[in-house]
Amino acid sequence: MKTVAIIIARMGSTRLPGKVLMDLDGSPVISWVTRALKVARGIDHVIVATTTELADDAIEVWCRQNCYDFFRGSENDVLARVYGAAVETKADIIVRVTCDCPFIDPNVVAAVVRLRKETGVDYCSNVSPRTFPDGLDCEAFTFKALEAAHNEATRPIDRECVTTWIQRNQERFPSETVINWIGNKAHERWVLDTEDDLKFCREVAQLIVGTPSQIGILDVLDMNPEITRINETGVMNERYFEALAKEPIYPRTYDQSQEMFQYAKDLIPTASQTFSKSYLQFPQPSPLFLTHGDGALVWDVDGNEYVDLVGALLPNILGYRDPDVDAAIRSQLNRGISFSLSTRLEVDLAEALSGLIPCAEMAKFLKTGTEATTAAVRVARAYTGRDRVLICGGYHGWGSWSCERRVGITDREWQDTTRVPFGDIQKLHAVMSAMGRTFACAIVEPETNPEYLQALRKECDRTGTILIFDEIITWPRFGLAGAQGLYNVVPDLTTLGKGIANGMPLSAVVGRTEIMRCFVPPDNCFVSSTFGGETLSLAAAIATIDKIEREGIAEYLSTMGKFLDRSVGDLTAIHGLITVLDTTGYAPLVRLKFNDQPNATADQILALFRREMIASGVLIINCHAVSYAHGPNEVKRIIKAYDHTLSVIRDALDKGDIAERLGEAGVSQGVRA
Repeated sequence: MKTVAIIIARMGSTRLPGKVLMDLDGSPVISWVTRALKVARGIDHVIVATTTELADDAIEVWCRQNCYDFFRGSENDVLARVYGAAVETKADIIVRVTCDCPFIDPNVVAAVVRLRKETGVDYCSNVSPRTFPDGLDCEAFTFKALEAAHNEATRPIDRECVTTWIQRNQERFPSETVINWIGNKAHERWVLDTEDDLKFCREVAQLIVGTPSQIGILDVLDMNPEITRINETGVMNERYFEALAKEPIYPRTYDQSQEMFQYAKDLIPTASQTFSKSYLQFPQPSPLFLTHGDGALVWDVDGNEYVDLVGALLPNILGYRDPDVDAAIRSQLNRGISFSLSTRLEVDLAEALSGLIPCAEMAKFLKTGTEATTAAVRVARAYTGRDRVLICGGYHGWGSWSCERRVGITDREWQDTTRVPFGDIQKLHAVMSAMGRTFACAIVEPETNPEYLQALRKECDRTGTILIFDEIITWPRFGLAGAQGLYNVVPDLTTLGKGIANGMPLSAVVGRTEIMRCFVPPDNCFVSSTFGGETLSLAAAIATIDKIEREGIAEYLSTMGKFLDRSVGDLTAIHGLITVLDTTGYAPLVRLKFNDQPNATADQILALFRREMIASGVLIINCHAVSYAHGPNEVKRIIKAYDHTLSVIRDALDKGDIAERLGEAGVSQGVRA
């Protein structure tokens, strides 16, 4: 197997023309890159891939003078250029490096090459997820994957960026990633793209001893911290995001998703573990299976990319593969996952929650939202000696006491639950006046309407009913004090889940000590979970809370959510759809509500909305699940998708042909889980 390092180089850089041959401590940039690759273990051959542009004659001259092979190809179709270089050198494995990376570390290159070899994957890098400094980027991939990309990739962005098509198609081309062995350094900027970067690189180059290495440069920066301030305002991958923002809507196919669904539905009911992630939510054909996510983005088995506004049904509050949370998980993984006794992590997380959430004096950890709400109801029954449950609107899981679908639920379980509409204070007063002292608890999702929550608190106090806030959705999205802190209404018990551990499975019941002690033997309400103390999730939760607190993420979510809501409101007005689409709720979680029209039902409009948003590259169900990873670039793409989608809806309503456009796809089932 021949491994060839292909260095991409050209003089026509947009932001820093001629940087390839600019001087760094007596040698041109390209010389720094070629020297590093020459000594990297696992590299059999090095070739420079430049363009046929006249300006790049200078690169050819340098290659000839320094005895390096070169290949000249298209300036804009970089994929074709790399493919041509690979064919010419008869490469089996390609290592791709750019001249933007003058300090490429031979040890990092060797690690990427070795990991690809050991695992046998088609693509390996140190950038997905990124844990190395920007400027140590390295990718290794098979000729098979490169050839498929060259033959099948049609989007201009894929022709320019070489490996984006391979990275998206992980179902076909499995991948691996080298994680930085000295911790997350993704915030470091050692790349060469701007004048400030050049100043930074020249300062560092003068102080490096021997071949550049990550450790060596970190030592230099530790001794000279002022150097890092030279280019700290640089933006990573700026040109890539600019190209995405300008890219027109391109055709998407879902053949692999549909094929996998036909197989999975005979093995798994609905072919999914969650109704809200299943085919029931989307008009078909549509994407049904994802392969990977990063930040605010996800990719399906057909290689399509989406900005994700579902967020795994809200757990991913920081985004996919958050480096700090992932580092905490990896660190704990080195110690173990599930133990035969409790661990300090349980104490640390319980202590953190008690210091943040007004009602949280004690905590009990479980795994799912349904477990948490069911445990809270059970302990409320134990404390009060009552049986009945009052559900004040909202969804509280699939437990027998809460499920609105009666199939499989006994008459007694069904009759022990009473429901009142959320926000209807008059109805609440009437029910509590008639039955209040029979209720063990009242449970509510406190997303909005503090007046209603205050009225509910008073009724529970008057009747001796335990008030449970189901904050599985709202905490910590509404702040680390939750909705109860935001609205200054304190319940007796609170259930937590979803965003608590940024995607790791964990839930909790927290509340007043006198109630929580009902979980303690001998005459206890029995709730016990083998995996409640599973350590990876606990470590992830602690890291998530630390990051939210440290970086003011609750405020960020509110600001970004408000901006997106205003933008959608403006587009709704522009397209004349004010009576068609309503947005409601607190900014970190804005919900969408479509209204019936004379020639279309709300469900039909919603189905068309989801289909066109997906076609525009945004995965969405019925709310804006904004995460910390949703930055300006992602929001631009969301707004662009809304503009397209609302235009289609307006046209369909004007022509009265929504049903025909949906065809056999039907409408959304509207199932929430």
